[in-house]
Amino acid sequence: MTDEGTTGGLQGKRILVVEDEVIVAMLIEDILTDMGATVVGPAGRVGKALDLLGAEDVDAALLDVNLAGEITTPVAEELRRRGIPFAFATGYGAGGLPEGFAAQPILQKPFQERDLGQIMAQVLAA
Repeated sequence: MTDEGTTGGLQGKRILVVEDEVIVAMLIEDILTDMGATVVGPAGRVGKALDLLGAEDVDAALLDVNLAGEITTPVAEELRRRGIPFAFATGYGAGGLPEGFAAQPILQKPFQERDLGQIMAQVLAA
């Protein structure tokens, strides 16, 4: 059961999920859907994420930093250019973020359901 106080801001929001690990992507999708969000994607490659950004309306995004060796900086730059709020998901902490994105919110892997809800609510409230 989710805590409505920390995740109520997700209801009806469209969230781009960029994650290359299928099981993790499915988990994120399930959690966000349970919180009332609509998942755009998930995208497992930078090109796919950029295509989705060009074709879909997105309120926020969650980006894995590293997609099988492909860093998601181009997606982060496009989100920033469009003024779409986002967080990074990484197991490397702030030191693993792409240059120029040290101030972005981080979902530390592994994460709990409430952590995902809180970080996305924080991103959407910013």
